[in-house]
Parts: sequence; structure tokens; C-alpha cells
Amino acid sequence: MILHDHQRSRNRSPERGWAEKCLGYTCLQLFWPRVVVRKWLNISDNSSDYSADSDDSIHDSVDTEAFCYWPKESRLDDKKRDDFQSDLVGAFPRSRRRKSETFRTQYIDTKELRVSVNTWNVGGELPPEDLNIKNWLDTEYPADIYVIGFQEIIPLNAGNIFGSEDNYPILIWENIIRDTLNKIQPIKTEFKSYSDPSSPSRFKKPYDDAPNIEDEFMLESDGECENDPVGQNCHYWVEKLDLDSIMHKKRSKYVRIVSKQMVGVFLTIWVRRSLKKHIKNVHVSTVGVGVMGYIGNKGSISVSMSIYQTNFCFVCTHLTSGEREVDAVKRNADVDEIHRRTNFNSMSKVALPRSIKDHERIIWLGDLNYRINLPYDETCDLISKNDLSKLLESDQLGWELKKGGVFEGWREGNLNFPPTYKYEQNSEKYYGEDPKGGRRNPAWCDRILCFGKGIKQVGYKRAEIRVSDHRPVSALYMIEVEVCSLRKLQRAVIW
Repeated sequence: MILHDHQRSRNRSPERGWAEKCLGYTCLQLFWPRVVVRKWLNISDNSSDYSADSDDSIHDSVDTEAFCYWPKESRLDDKKRDDFQSDLVGAFPRSRRRKSETFRTQYIDTKELRVSVNTWNVGGELPPEDLNIKNWLDTEYPADIYVIGFQEIIPLNAGNIFGSEDNYPILIWENIIRDTLNKIQPIKTEFKSYSDPSSPSRFKKPYDDAPNIEDEFMLESDGECENDPVGQNCHYWVEKLDLDSIMHKKRSKYVRIVSKQMVGVFLTIWVRRSLKKHIKNVHVSTVGVGVMGYIGNKGSISVSMSIYQTNFCFVCTHLTSGEREVDAVKRNADVDEIHRRTNFNSMSKVALPRSIKDHERIIWLGDLNYRINLPYDETCDLISKNDLSKLLESDQLGWELKKGGVFEGWREGNLNFPPTYKYEQNSEKYYGEDPKGGRRNPAWCDRILCFGKGIKQVGYKRAEIRVSDHRPVSALYMIEVEVCSLRKLQRAVIW
């Protein structure tokens, strides 16, 4: 991986850019070309498009076998199984939220998935060649799903905001992610039923009896889904990979099921290869809330998907910056606007979620930019004393979570690490410790929240990587998914 010095030295734009202060709609009409106007107004023909590993495409149709759990030794022969599945598709309830408790109890099992959620504002900086992100992604205890969100993945200058998006940094970051994830040793996932006794420890180290890598290659071969049809709402295109990635494609343990960029916001999701076939109905929605309320220098990328029979939504956001009271009000307005304008335009005959809150399991991550309402000196003094509980009393997002409002019902893990913003470049010093350079009050800008039942947070931490003025943050969840048991349904049909 070769990086040029002039690419490393890109300067970050100030938090409130010149366009935010100076340009008006009339000026835009007169002086900016049509393509810029379309971007300003968030008019796009491909806002729901996304990229994915082309030979691992997931599809949008209803696949009963993928939705349901087949016992390894089913008594149904192939023909009977196919006939049974055909009957079962019509028997599926049209809405997950309307599914009766009787149906759930009689025909549904639950499975726990380990989901790693990660966010980082990289400040438009390109990663160094030797960057190690293992600690950030916490690969010591492998997850089934990795959700990775970036903010300012490109510098937020006028050219990137109003012109065409630069995807060169994305190719670099994705190669780093791919290399990191595919060095992970495989891990099994437990399957449990509602009738099972509660486990004393759901969060375990990798199993001692996990199959070796060679066995995993055979179990999770590329042949599983190569012939899957591509749904009409999904869009795939081949992206350039280095020769090493191509040569080792067959041995890839994790596959990229979706990547989406909106100016500086970028969301990419990777899953274990064997889990891929159980993920359906992938849809993407973007909302820009930046300049003039529409440009994507601030805003959200939301991804909707069905994992087994449970609907998930992952929302990666970069909200309005600033320490003034009006900025805090604007952040709340950003959240409201993201909820209002996020729409998953599914053409499927199956009733699928349309909005964020329609989903059963929701994760919200990103640079939310909420600040600490204390003077700079007092904030730094509390940090030096490691008095985080006192500091949290003045955390703006903490207030929002407690009083309801835009994040009513949302939950966050314990913040037992220092504020993640704003650091001097390649330093452990907060920006402003040198009075001559100006000051920016430290804050927990980078956050991860969850909403819905069946979500258990088992980890929340920051990583000590000094690439940008933010520290990356990660959260680990054990999340229940509902799995239709064909063994139980088989008995019901036969009886």
C-alpha cells in the first residue's frame, strides 16, 4: 500500500465551513453547475445503491431455507423439503410485529449473535501503512457481524462536499479491514431454545473444539451462494482489490455485505461467510442534514436487513458540531430529521420495515457531537482526576437519554473511558492545553446507542490510535435473533 505525502497532509476544514456561513440558495442557483445543485438538494438516482463483495451477493427474495433453521439430520428428503418450504412461504406472517405470541412460542427458536459495532471520525486522514486496528475491532473474541462506521473519511473541503465523492480512502480502509478480519480464528455460535435453562455466561472465549481453518474452508466455501439471484433493490459492482486479496478470496472468513459512502460518512458491514446466506432484504437510505439542511457533510447512512427472522437497522451519523447552545438544539433537530426522512423503499411483497423505528433491533453509531457543558479548565481537571462520573453529569447526550426527547427509549453502555475528542495530532494531549493554539472543550462525541429488546451490551471501550483528533470507539453486543424451526413446523404440518 503506497501513500503519497501530499495525500497525508490534507488539511481538515474548520467545523463550520465557509459554505455554511456565506453561500445562499440564490448564489447556488447562479454559480454552481447542475450536478452541484442536485447534490446540495440531496437529489440522487443512486442514494439507495451500495457496494458489496460481488461474488458473495446476498439476494432480496424470500428464501425459506435461509430464514429457517434446518436440523442437520432432517427426515425430509429433498423433494418433500422443497414442497414443504413452498407451503411455508405462504404461511409466513406478513408483518414481524404482528406475529402472535402463540406462533413465536410454538415455532420459533432463538439464536445469539455476537455483534461488534465500531465508530471513528478519522478527520480526513489517510491511515499509515502499518496501522493496526485489531484492538479497535477487538478481534481477540471474534464477532459474527462487524459494523464499522467512519466520519470524515475524506476531508470536508468544498471540493469534496459539493463535487464528486473521493473513494480512494475507502479502498485503503476496506483493505485494512479485510486483512484484519480474515486473520481472525473461526468461532462457533451457540444455538439455544426458549426452553433452555439460562446460561451462566453468554459471553465466552472462542470454543476449544472450534474446527480448524482447513475445515472451515470446506464448510464455508464460496459455493454456498454463488448462484444466488440478485434482488432488484440491491446494486453491486466490482471494486478493485489488491492481488493478495484476490489470491486469498477462497479463504475469506468474513465477507462485505454492504458499503455505502455519503461525502465523509461511510458505513461498511462484514459478516461471517456462513452467516451471509441468512441475511436478506438489505436496503440503504441516506439523509443529508448539513449545509442548507440537505448536503451530506453531516447526516446519516442507514442500513436495513433481516437476519434470520429478525429485522435490524444500523444508523451511522455525523451530527452538527459546535459548543454553543444553538448547536445542541440543531443536533436534536438532526436526529428528528434523520428519523423523518429515512425511508427504505422495498418493493418486496413481504411487509418489511420502512422507517428506523419499524425495526426490532436498532444500533445508532457515529460522531454525535454532543458536548460537555462545563468550562475547559474544569473539564480537564476532572479528566486528570479520572472523575468521569462527575463529568457525565454535564454530558449533553446523557441529558437527552434521561429526559427522553429525541433519544427516548435508547440505551448506552457505561462510559468508563475518557472523552474521545479533541486531541492534538499524534498526541495524548487534548487540543487547547497550549493556550496559544486555541481551545476546544473535550467531549464524548463518539457514541454508540441501541434500541429494542434482545440486545445485551457486554463491552464499550475506546482504542488508543492517534491517527486523528478523535479516538475510535467500539461496543460489543450479544443480540438475540428469532429462527423459524422447520422441525417444529414439520411436526405441525404432519400432525
